[in-house]
Amino acid sequence: MKLLHIDSSISGAQSVSRTLTAEIVKCQKALHPGIEVVYRDLAADPALHLSHAHVDAWTGGTVEGAALSCDLETGEEYLAELFVADIIVIGAPMYNFSVPSQLKAWIDRIVVEGQTFEYSESGELQTFLPSAKKVIIASTRGNVYQPGTPTAAHEHHESYLLTVFSFLGLHDVTVVRAEGLAFGPDTRDAAISKARFAIATIAV
Repeated sequence: MKLLHIDSSISGAQSVSRTLTAEIVKCQKALHPGIEVVYRDLAADPALHLSHAHVDAWTGGTVEGAALSCDLETGEEYLAELFVADIIVIGAPMYNFSVPSQLKAWIDRIVVEGQTFEYSESGELQTFLPSAKKVIIASTRGNVYQPGTPTAAHEHHESYLLTVFSFLGLHDVTVVRAEGLAFGPDTRDAAISKARFAIATIAV
């Protein structure tokens, strides 16, 4: 088995999402002895933002410049890692109501027409990733965005990630959530404890 571990927080050792993804991976390694882990730190080694040059290269255009060439190779590595992974663990803090730009850049390299999806002439979506993958998202947020809360309409974070993976045909998605982290140490500690309990209950 193979596990793809992705962190995107810019907070380093202070990051709650990094703490949670590390615990998720530790539990998965205990459940699946011998599982191979590939790690990507998108904050430490970010991809370039998507550009017209990327799209032009994907459609057979000329690749100009060493930076673009290197970034295209990185995108190919992202895709290869995604295709072979049985389990995908993603650390996704909320920044300004959505995901970090570094994580968005990774998404822009895996949601590629002709690689992970395409539309038929009749407009039907076809996806190419093996669907038997498990996705586990460590979601961390300073505020609370659950349905029924005053800020629920501002939630473009987990919903965005769920849309991306559903679009790619990946529906086995578990969200481990720690929110209200900015509400003081007691609320923060309680949220992290709740997330750790949820991690311990993930069976596969």
